[in-house]
Amino acid sequence: MSKQYLTAHTVDQAHTADIFSLAPTPTVLFSASGSSSIHIHSTSDPTFPLQQTLTNAHKLGCHHVCAARGGVGDVVASVGFGGEIKVWRRHEDGKQWKLWWEITPTKSSGGDVWAVALTADEGYLACTTSDGCIHVWDLVARERITTYETGGSSGRGGGSFAMAVDISRDGKLTASGHQSGAVYVFNNDAGRLVYSLSGLSKPVRAVAFSPGGKRLAAAGNAGVIALYDMEHGEHVGNLTSPNSRPAWLTSLDWNDTGAYLLSGSLDGRVKVWDAERGICVATHSETDSAIWCVRWLPMSDRVLAPGMAKGEMFCAAGASRSISFYREATGT
Repeated sequence: MSKQYLTAHTVDQAHTADIFSLAPTPTVLFSASGSSSIHIHSTSDPTFPLQQTLTNAHKLGCHHVCAARGGVGDVVASVGFGGEIKVWRRHEDGKQWKLWWEITPTKSSGGDVWAVALTADEGYLACTTSDGCIHVWDLVARERITTYETGGSSGRGGGSFAMAVDISRDGKLTASGHQSGAVYVFNNDAGRLVYSLSGLSKPVRAVAFSPGGKRLAAAGNAGVIALYDMEHGEHVGNLTSPNSRPAWLTSLDWNDTGAYLLSGSLDGRVKVWDAERGICVATHSETDSAIWCVRWLPMSDRVLAPGMAKGEMFCAAGASRSISFYREATGT
């Protein structure tokens, strides 16, 4: 059984360069690109208007921005091509965002920082590096509290480029995806590696825990989505479209129920997968340009406009420099 999603709105030319990353909170959507500014769009209006611009947020451009999935939406983190991490905090007025803290390349040390993730309580941040490390920071204490090594026991990095990271919503697990095709899962309470997962032999560009933390999805240049059970660390299946040449997968995101998984790929396709049945239930291909990021918007009771029923929504962006928003065709 397929599902239908309709184009709700498109913000044309939202940035002057490729849009590499999106980060939704319950009220706004952050978008980051190869340009120096980060844009913040309201998600409470059917036209998704620009609410604020963080001018010169990253001088060399920004490749990752993240919000806490399941969080209240007060903290967002971004990473620039200069290697700096910036943590943004919502002002008391509830609308404006301001810089809260910056982690400079000298503070992060080792390899260049790449991907980032926040815990649901918005108190901790995990970031990956080009030498295969995953650093965990306490945002309140403003200190690095843990470093996970994937390149041996030397404590000096040397692992494969860590291209993706995610933290389970309960904060117990951190997962990383690497250029070598490796996927690692760490227990944050014990501070150690618990699973080294097989199934992908090419660079892994995205990892994502399901909302309940029972499944981990991983994908990248192999063009398939590998699913892993987190109770035993087993590879339980792949999501792939038959009769099609697989394109590199660049982004993954679970919906709030964990029933559906969203994927974006280099060939411009956005797909919705039924994780339980292992099939694609919706495909959107409005552009031939690369999709760099896809995200579900947090579920809301708001009706954005007359005639628009309440239902799930997601967004996608990439080389077209536009942000497209999609809504479920039926809802209550």
